[in-house]
Amino acid sequence: NVHARVWHVQVGRVPLYLLDTDVDENDPWDRELSARLYAGDSETRIRQEMMLGLGGVRALRKLGISPDVFHMNEGHSAFLVLECVREKVAQGIPFEEAKRQVQKQTIFTTHTPVPAGHDAFPFHLVDQYFGGFWDEMGISREAFLGLGHHEEEWGTAFNMTVLALRMSGQCNGVSQLHGKVSRRMWQSVWPDKAEDDVPIGAITNGIHVPTWVAGEVNELFKKYIGPDWVERHDDPGIWERVAEIPDEVLWETHLDLKRKLVGFLREKVRRQWVDGRHDPTQVLTGGTLLDPEALTIGFARRFATYKRSTLIFRDLERLRAMLLDIHRPVQIIFAGKAHPADDPGKQLIQQIYNLAKHNQLGGRVAFVEDYDMHVARYLNQGVDVWLNNPRRPREASGTSGMKTVLNGVPNLSVLDGWWVEGYNGANGWAIGDGKEYDNHDEQDYHDANSLYEQLEQEIIPLYYKRDRDGVPRGWVEVMREAIRSCVPLFSTRRMVKEYTTNMYVKAMQDNNH
Repeated sequence: NVHARVWHVQVGRVPLYLLDTDVDENDPWDRELSARLYAGDSETRIRQEMMLGLGGVRALRKLGISPDVFHMNEGHSAFLVLECVREKVAQGIPFEEAKRQVQKQTIFTTHTPVPAGHDAFPFHLVDQYFGGFWDEMGISREAFLGLGHHEEEWGTAFNMTVLALRMSGQCNGVSQLHGKVSRRMWQSVWPDKAEDDVPIGAITNGIHVPTWVAGEVNELFKKYIGPDWVERHDDPGIWERVAEIPDEVLWETHLDLKRKLVGFLREKVRRQWVDGRHDPTQVLTGGTLLDPEALTIGFARRFATYKRSTLIFRDLERLRAMLLDIHRPVQIIFAGKAHPADDPGKQLIQQIYNLAKHNQLGGRVAFVEDYDMHVARYLNQGVDVWLNNPRRPREASGTSGMKTVLNGVPNLSVLDGWWVEGYNGANGWAIGDGKEYDNHDEQDYHDANSLYEQLEQEIIPLYYKRDRDGVPRGWVEVMREAIRSCVPLFSTRRMVKEYTTNMYVKAMQDNNH
């Protein structure tokens, strides 16, 4: 047995329950189960996911909570469906009927089109930890393993995503393109269906607008959009009023946020140097030479190889000409972390750090260490353009670009994830034409060339084209259109409404019949 303490956190109107295995009743190795999210080995992972899935359901029962609907995000919690079936069988309901009832009340959202992001366990590990559990479900070992059976590159396994797909009445991806990719990726779960008929829909992700809007932008919206704009931000109609914000006012608001970003980065580096945590090289790479007047590109996210953080360095001389242009300089700020077990991702960070300290780039590249939500806010609000160049179609949705458009920062992005739906030709820029390549080198070549062309021919000239008042009116128009077209569509308010009307209500109605 493994014991857990349940913590109750009230997040606004929403109760959040957290499982904590660091209690005296547990053995030392069990006390560490809830200590960290990314455990290294499969055995720790299966134990963590048993605690989350089986333990999560049992904790809710102890608290007297009986959900009408279970919504699983990723397969990590999928063992909960086994516990729900076990409960019903214990009440005398035959397995097939119990399975049908659980499916009706269960929703599953997959968040990644990358195979490595889906947990799968060898059968011997499932035998070790679930031996006898199938008896309580009224089925054989073979039938139990069949619920998650999937052929992986390394052999036959029990796949958590497959378990979730088979045991959920409704399934979805997190953008329209990701829904399509997921139907192709998991067609084997429904071998009798054509790809387009695979029952995986799509609800595009969104951001929590009140959390990510800058204070200065909030005041601007209160004045020009309406004092109640936060309560109505998913209404496209109110955003037509963004046209009423004077160019000079929108631009000066952005410049204030940009100056705050540069000041924040310099002070962050200064504190770390004073505390003895930085050497002089890190002082340089941390952004002390950044120019608040230069066109500033931001790139901040998890450093996974498919996100291609180093793509912009593919033709170093071509990039260097842009960075060091005396009259129209460009600078790039990077931030982010790699998965603890992702050595290639860590190597990308090292490459960018080495480039940031290279004297031939003149301090125009910075890497911000200790990336967290606090740093993210400054970056999302203060850069001029947000760069996103994943290897299409690997980006399920992405949300960082949604946070920037909220603050008037346009995107320069590959047509992947949410940007396929968000881009309208006037609210930012697209890298490439949405084509997918089998050859990675060919894809990188074409995408890098498109990226450079957009910078050289569109973005840099537009940014530096100023009138007598020093306002880049063409650029401000792109900022304005980014806000108008994207803010109401890519918010959690819109997203939760879609889940409620399209999925939750249906599951509750089905569950009550």
